[in-house]
Amino acid sequence: MTQQTRHWTDRFRQSLPTRDALSAHPWLRPVANRLLDPKLWRLQHEAVARGVAVGTFWAFVIPFGQIVAAAAHCTWWRGNIPAAAAMTMVTNPLTIGFWLWLAYQFGSLVLGEPLATAAPTGFAASSWLAEFGWPTVLGMGLFAVGGATLGYLTVKLVWRLRVFVKRRARR
Repeated sequence: MTQQTRHWTDRFRQSLPTRDALSAHPWLRPVANRLLDPKLWRLQHEAVARGVAVGTFWAFVIPFGQIVAAAAHCTWWRGNIPAAAAMTMVTNPLTIGFWLWLAYQFGSLVLGEPLATAAPTGFAASSWLAEFGWPTVLGMGLFAVGGATLGYLTVKLVWRLRVFVKRRARR
């Protein structure tokens, strides 16, 4: 098969670093034994549920470096790293504006503050943070905790339903 006729998934798989290449990387060498644990990469229901929860949490907590933070915490919480990395994409550069706006709306509602009708005067970051900061931070925090909980429970429920359907089909 030539380079042009191969399927894109084959090309993608070949572009991924191997386990040996990751373990030899100078930055990953100190944590390679934990990061490359096969249990963190298999599709087991508990590990996937934890990975979804960790990834969703970090997607809303920090605006950058989410995948790194999620992968690091998956090694601690024994979560599935690919599931966590995928869930961090909930808040990506195309959707972060929407999530920040929604977090502000939700945070203002929880705090009982009226919504801002106009942009704050001045271009200083402190005036913007004073007007929008705390409601947005509270909203993103609530999204992080609520999303992580909902993601964990959803994976557990879907996995159980899948097992139930398979067992019922066998009978």
